[in-house]
Amino acid sequence: MPADSPTIVATSGGYVPGRRSRTAFGPLVRHAVDLAGVHGRRPRLGYVGTANGDQQFAIAERHEAARTAGFDLNPLRLFTMPNVDDVEGYLREQDVVWVDGGSVANLLAVWRVHGLDEIFRRVWEAGVVLAGVSAGSICWHTSGTTDSFGPELQAVHNGLGLVPYGNGVHYDSEERRRPAVHRLVATGELGRAYCTDDGVGLVYQGTELAETVTERPGKSAYVVERRGDGSVVEERIEPHLLR
Repeated sequence: MPADSPTIVATSGGYVPGRRSRTAFGPLVRHAVDLAGVHGRRPRLGYVGTANGDQQFAIAERHEAARTAGFDLNPLRLFTMPNVDDVEGYLREQDVVWVDGGSVANLLAVWRVHGLDEIFRRVWEAGVVLAGVSAGSICWHTSGTTDSFGPELQAVHNGLGLVPYGNGVHYDSEERRRPAVHRLVATGELGRAYCTDDGVGLVYQGTELAETVTERPGKSAYVVERRGDGSVVEERIEPHLLR
């Protein structure tokens, strides 16, 4: 069931404590599924854990989260080889593709080796909702801030660029994130950057921000831009609270 238009849900959240398990899917994941417009059957959720090295324990946890949410989880593994013959066909069969967090630099490198940079654009244009958390948020943008290279945050510039903006994640929970975004916007390394507190998601329809949503009350999204005089301005974007 394709979405009405190419859709991305880029978040700093999506996981909540489970009642009988360590992790459950939160309202942000459910919102991505709702945007896919699935009716009359269990939603198909593609899970991509490239950024964490396709760790088996993470895949097992996501399977349990999907079971309790009423989703069918279909992991795409790239280590040590793709687990399916036709990667693009496999992704096109999903309603939502959820990309997990970890190293965004490594994720992008591995994806390009397997042609996923071009595949994801076609899958997105076909109406599969692309979504994810942290590295799984930055990857859809042109650029963002990352600790992939070491403890000091740096810019990553080779995102897939499905949406033409920078991205900042974990804006409230990691004290170095906000200053890093401001510094990189000031120097021009990042253009306009959309940022999220933990628990907040950005919903893009096509290449434009359509809405901001949160699974945690009091959290927010932000847009950070450089003015003509070289100063940096940050504007708060109040999100809609998901239930």
